[in-house]
Amino acid sequence: MITRQDDEVLAVSVGDVELFRYVHRPSTPAFEGPKPYLHPVRTLAGDVVTAFRPHDHRWHKGVQMTATDVSGENFWGGVTYVRDQGYVVLPNVGTMRHEDFEVDGARFTERLSWFTEAGERWVGETRSFSVHDVEDDSWTLEFATTLTNLRLEPLVFGSPTTNGRELAGYTGFFWRGPRSFTDGQVVAADGGVGQEMMGETARWLAFIGRHDEVDRSSTLLFLDHPDNKGTHWFVRSTPFAAVNPSFAFHDTVELAPGDALNLRYRLVVADGEWDRARLESYVEEHPW
Repeated sequence: MITRQDDEVLAVSVGDVELFRYVHRPSTPAFEGPKPYLHPVRTLAGDVVTAFRPHDHRWHKGVQMTATDVSGENFWGGVTYVRDQGYVVLPNVGTMRHEDFEVDGARFTERLSWFTEAGERWVGETRSFSVHDVEDDSWTLEFATTLTNLRLEPLVFGSPTTNGRELAGYTGFFWRGPRSFTDGQVVAADGGVGQEMMGETARWLAFIGRHDEVDRSSTLLFLDHPDNKGTHWFVRSTPFAAVNPSFAFHDTVELAPGDALNLRYRLVVADGEWDRARLESYVEEHPW
């Protein structure tokens, strides 16, 4: 299933469809926080369900694992939210640097290091991706990461909300949808709907969007692993489509020297518009 692997890109395909490209050594401007990303991500019908460098937030790139505030350093990219000041440009935009891969069929594991803008190595990360449950109209990406504090003092993970901006707790595993997905539908577990899910908890959350040019829709279903602690959803359908199961939305997470934070998520990429009954049935039939 891995159909391309070189010094910059790893690509995964099923049949004639390239499901995604994982750009692990990107040519990214420093202000945008260089880091690996998945784009384009496609359904089995071949429809692209990610955006890349949108004009409103150039540092949004497909699907990324990232962090907005790590003890004052910004690994998200762009401006930083500062309490009582708002968003400002600071010399604190870090980078995530690929080190190596281990590839096993439809699964690959990557080792990375997180460096501050000043060049200090703060975080060691091991992340894995696996593609499974390829069905007639959907496929699943399972993502797991372990973040290890390499400093001699604690690391504190936060977000704009922990720094004083209401309902802006984005940090972690982040998806940015295509421009045509604006005003799409949000459906969540236990009857949750719409942008009212911002800052709320739920076992799963789905985003349904329509494509330009073709008369088709796609559904992205995000599942939070039961072992993840403190997940709250960052979700927008307007002014743009975005979903992020944030691990530090309302409260900071402190990691002692040498300690590790483990996180796991699933992303189901599906053709068509899945209603609540279909979503609930899928989750029930595909337990963790």
